[in-house]
Amino acid sequence: MIEISPEIATFIMLGGVLIGVLVGYPLALPIGALGLIMGILVIGPNATFDLYYTRVFSILTNYILLAIPLFIFMGAMLEKSEIAGGLYDALYLWMGGLKGGLALITVLVGTIMAACVGIIAASVTMLALVGIPSMIKRGYDKGLASGAVCAGGTLGILIPPSIMLVVYGPMSGLSVGKLFIGAFMPGFLLSALYLAYIAIRCQLQPEMGPPVPVEERNVPLAKKTMTLLTSMIPPSILVLSVLGVIYLGIAAPTEAAGIGASAATILALAYRKFSWKVLVDTATETVKLSGMIFLISSLSFAFVGIFIRIGGGDVVSDLLLATPGGAWAIFAIIMFLVFLLGFFIDWLGIVFIMVPIITPIAAKLGFDALWFGMMVCVNLQTSFMTPPFAYAIFIVKGVSPPELNITMSDIIRGVMPFVVLILVGLALCIAFPEIILWLPGKMIK
Repeated sequence: MIEISPEIATFIMLGGVLIGVLVGYPLALPIGALGLIMGILVIGPNATFDLYYTRVFSILTNYILLAIPLFIFMGAMLEKSEIAGGLYDALYLWMGGLKGGLALITVLVGTIMAACVGIIAASVTMLALVGIPSMIKRGYDKGLASGAVCAGGTLGILIPPSIMLVVYGPMSGLSVGKLFIGAFMPGFLLSALYLAYIAIRCQLQPEMGPPVPVEERNVPLAKKTMTLLTSMIPPSILVLSVLGVIYLGIAAPTEAAGIGASAATILALAYRKFSWKVLVDTATETVKLSGMIFLISSLSFAFVGIFIRIGGGDVVSDLLLATPGGAWAIFAIIMFLVFLLGFFIDWLGIVFIMVPIITPIAAKLGFDALWFGMMVCVNLQTSFMTPPFAYAIFIVKGVSPPELNITMSDIIRGVMPFVVLILVGLALCIAFPEIILWLPGKMIK
């Protein structure tokens, strides 16, 4: 073992993770390696291996986190049933005549699907495949079309059921059910901001989102109404099967995730989209994503254990608490760090590394734990749209048809206004904390 100050160890561990990610290593490698090496050097091999075993085992056997593969299975199966396409077509008949109507539809479908899908890969992919070709072929600005897909699709990581909230709960000591209830209003607030931006932008610049010609949407009112009602049935079933059983007290989030996975499978059968290949593809995607999440989460949790053991948590806490300006200045620094890390690190790493460190600090500052947790989760929405580490941007680029000639610069240009709107949403939640706390206060006694 070697003697090393907590300050130097903190700098090495946090700086090493950032450097490792920037040079291209998958997040799990620098986190796992740095935690192991620093632990062996500072606290000894026996204590390090014991700590790694204990913390990795606790993550892999955490009952709440069992909801993760179930929600992934539900989202992947839902993607195969093509429910989003039917909903998009129904709203197309009603809103296609508005300026920016197709972009508005994209965000609305993303909001509705967010209450059914807890993973952004599925929701962004569905919206990109359905929405982008329709918008570009009708003269929409490529940036606006791409931005609407990225913004609408990433709402699925905030609006319940959300994997991010399932992960955040155990890391902060908060009930996942409380987080689910608290996330609804902020999620809908972001959706409303996106819709308002698109509507105003297209009113001022109609060429960015021209209305769909009348002949393309000339359908009798009765048929339009029936199409919309029937397209809303599957999402309603999924929402009730997952969120309904939670809020009615019938099941906890983990059991509700199992009900949702079953409901998604039944819907795929009802839509005649279920097959052996669909089941294998869904199961394969579930195993891949779940494996990645549990690998990162277990190694990150072990890394944080070493980090706290060598005094890194106290170093960060003392540094932040010594910041002049009081509680709100410290809060602003925490939010800025979370926002900045989102440019470079996967949200999983941020949650597992940062949340165990900053949650006790927030408690010392007197912030409500649920409000503070939701502020971090809303902030992390930006991480999916801020390059170089931006899931949504790369998904849109990867699934967009090549003949549309959508470039990375088009997508980045399109998402930037929506990133600003997320920051506006954060400011509104600071000014009006009841946006987060009102609904839990009404439903949780």
